[in-house]
Amino acid sequence: MHTLMVLVGGFVLLFFCQLVARVFAGAGVKPMAKAELLFIPLWFVIAAINMWIGINHAGYTFMQELPIFLLVFGVPAAAALLTWWRLTHLQKGK
Repeated sequence: MHTLMVLVGGFVLLFFCQLVARVFAGAGVKPMAKAELLFIPLWFVIAAINMWIGINHAGYTFMQELPIFLLVFGVPAAAALLTWWRLTHLQKGK
């Protein structure tokens, strides 16, 4: 259940990054694409902190936490990269 909540948190953060880009930088494609790329290192740090908590406080080993980290980081990051790719290709098509 915790993994699902963290995954949902990743998508909420991705949406928040997009929202901030739209509010503060305008409705263009470039701010949205930049928000997608800024989300990835931010989410990596948050997912790594989640992994650290699992190792140090929940008692899991690194090897037990690694697949969860890859899932928790990878799914929202892949969504951000896919959105970034689509945005940049839409911009080139104009």
